[in-house]
Amino acid sequence: MGFESLASELASRKQKHLYRKRRLLQSPQGTEIQLDDKHFLAFCNNDYLGLANHPEVVKAFQKATNECGIGGGASHLVNGHHQQHHQLEEELAEFTGRDRVLLFSNGYMANIGAVNALLGKGDLVLEDRLNHASLLDGGLLSGARFQRYQHASNDSLSQFLSKPRPENNRTLVVTDGVFSMDGDIPPLPDLVKTCRKNNAWVMVDDAHGFGTMGKNGGGCVEHFGLEQDDVQVLVGTLGKAFGTAGAFVAGSELLVETLIQNARTYIYTTAMPPAIAAATRVSLKLLQTEHWRRERLAELISRFRMGAHQLGYELMDSASPIQPILIGNEEKALKLAAWLEEQGVLITAIRPPTVPKGTARLRVTLCAEHTEQQVDRLLDLLNQARSR
Repeated sequence: MGFESLASELASRKQKHLYRKRRLLQSPQGTEIQLDDKHFLAFCNNDYLGLANHPEVVKAFQKATNECGIGGGASHLVNGHHQQHHQLEEELAEFTGRDRVLLFSNGYMANIGAVNALLGKGDLVLEDRLNHASLLDGGLLSGARFQRYQHASNDSLSQFLSKPRPENNRTLVVTDGVFSMDGDIPPLPDLVKTCRKNNAWVMVDDAHGFGTMGKNGGGCVEHFGLEQDDVQVLVGTLGKAFGTAGAFVAGSELLVETLIQNARTYIYTTAMPPAIAAATRVSLKLLQTEHWRRERLAELISRFRMGAHQLGYELMDSASPIQPILIGNEEKALKLAAWLEEQGVLITAIRPPTVPKGTARLRVTLCAEHTEQQVDRLLDLLNQARSR
């Protein structure tokens, strides 16, 4: 059997302006990068605090490779659970205000592992319609009854939870903290109250909230003052504001022990390199102590939003570093991104199926290391693009 049908599907994607291509990064991650042999001012990475190439983080990684080697070498449950992993888990537990933390290789595996370890056939998982793909996949793979409530709607969630459920049913409500394509935040306190009233657990994937939200960078749960008893399952990734790699699940002693026993994406994979854990310990300290990074980020977000509104662009309701410019049409979004690239500014055009049809956008992401002049350059180009 040949691959002719695959070829026609790929051709169809190209015709609909939905084809994806990889680019070749030839420099460290940052606000100014080299990509495909060209120099760009970048507004498209998730290195929100500018820690991915921080000298102290890099130094910690290099030092740890000399002491620990490169690879993890085995799964955590064989002999791959290094002292650096253990210390990072303890420090993240203290940072999040949770009993314990469990490290995963990446956010996708953390989300799938957590949902599948907690739920099975006969249970119920309710997810926000705009949740990240890893959360949706986790729900679908769990075997539990899977339903999606309206985006950031406590009323919609309440309607689902008010329906009769089997007496021994486990119910898990899952939401992003900061939504990765819209940049908005759900009404977490209201969702928590509704779940408590209806005997449901709450799981928040705060991948884009950690480091950027909350007084101390503790994410959306800190921003709203929510505790472990409010949000029983808290997920964070280390490849965004932390600037390294990997992910974690934070929660009670019972939760973490359950994940160690049942989360297949934890049990059956090699532990992350210990040097990554060592580097993350340094980035965690920087995240906690250098508050100017969040303050700077907030100033840049405000500057960009004000300027874009004055130019007449439609922004989404976001106070996070994710600032999508809604374009609508896929072809127009691609053309605008291509024109900006010609001017030396890199921004990703996001299209279906990543976002709903008719909501194609430019996903602008801001970093604490952007300068006011760089943001103004982007605004100037957006002004030129409108006149064109």
